[in-house]
Amino acid sequence: MGKRITFLHAADLHLGAPMRGLRALSEKWASRVAEAIPEAFDSLVEAAIEREVDFVILAGDIFDQAQPSYANYLRFAAGLARLDAAGIPSYLCTGNHDPYVSWRTDLVDLPPSTHMFPAEKPGFAVFEKVGEPLALLGGRGFYHKVFEAGANIAEGISRRAAQEACGVNAPFAVGVIHTGLNLDVNKAPVNPRDLLRSEMDYWALGHIHQPWVDDQDDPHIVFSGCIQGRDVNEAGARGCYLVTLEEGKSNHIEFLSLASIVWQTLNVDVSACQTVDEIATEASKELFRANAQAQCDSMVVRLRLVGQTPLHGILQEPGILSDMRDQINAAHSTFFCDSLRDATKAPWDKDALLVEGLFPAVLLETAERIKANEGETLRYIQDEFLQRDLKLPHGLHEQCESMQDKASEIALDILRCEVGQ
Repeated sequence: MGKRITFLHAADLHLGAPMRGLRALSEKWASRVAEAIPEAFDSLVEAAIEREVDFVILAGDIFDQAQPSYANYLRFAAGLARLDAAGIPSYLCTGNHDPYVSWRTDLVDLPPSTHMFPAEKPGFAVFEKVGEPLALLGGRGFYHKVFEAGANIAEGISRRAAQEACGVNAPFAVGVIHTGLNLDVNKAPVNPRDLLRSEMDYWALGHIHQPWVDDQDDPHIVFSGCIQGRDVNEAGARGCYLVTLEEGKSNHIEFLSLASIVWQTLNVDVSACQTVDEIATEASKELFRANAQAQCDSMVVRLRLVGQTPLHGILQEPGILSDMRDQINAAHSTFFCDSLRDATKAPWDKDALLVEGLFPAVLLETAERIKANEGETLRYIQDEFLQRDLKLPHGLHEQCESMQDKASEIALDILRCEVGQ
């Protein structure tokens, strides 16, 4: 059986970061969200201990500010101390938010098993288990808030360089840097091909807050994303990756959700609702569906009502949406709706349009004639797909009529936009 290691890859903790946009709406939820980031870090430590991983990697931006508070230092050091007590070493690099020159190591002693990579040049470390070298780690952090333009933060980090620096060989090699890769060219950009040529088995990256993987089947370059979303722009599940490297096998990663609060922007289709109360009920159902998928304790959401509904006019009346938002928030302590917006449309009175005899009437009459000749319509669609070398959708025959009705609605909506209705 081949050698094997497991570790957690996390980044962008941003301890001490302010939570934006809720203070004016709810003091309770603003305070609740502010504690979510340190809670996510605590969950990271718990996950490492529960899964008995070999080590933990933190790829930069541990703190949100270059001069974090003493309380944040203590919280961070306490988490590393718990890992140390469990026999789990940690490896970290600095980011653009917490550059190397800003770290005050005199404030708090980090555990002896914590290794911080240098920032003025690459640094290397060896992970050993029962006296046997299992992994070589190479990394580099930000020295100042801005990395030198034109410089390559990954330069000099390779399997061979790690072997030479550490004087040993090991089955696995892991790189740790804070970089925009080719996704953010303003923050220490790196060509992914340069990383792949380094012969490192895995690159643990920080800076991009959205989880990103170069190859799901055999990941070698990975952003873990931030551990807790800070506003609606960081919506969806947030956490870290549990990484398994095993000789003779493809790399394996598993996303672990750490965020106690998930931000979401949701559309709620209210076209089947007959009353305003039914709209509130449908919104609550959508919240529970999203919460089940995110698997989080709480959610902050922005809801957008969509669909054609005869209630469109009522939703335009002053106070209706704010009252509905208050109703939703009062009903569910685990959800907070910070915004409720109406994007519904009034249904078309097709009979009235036909009586008017204007262009919409011509459009509707033409659509009905096409719908009446189903065979010709199917032949036309099939020819269009064949000309574009596309596979015909399954079940097209059964869906043809409903798609034609939908096409008519879309055309009418375009007309509505054109005339400003």
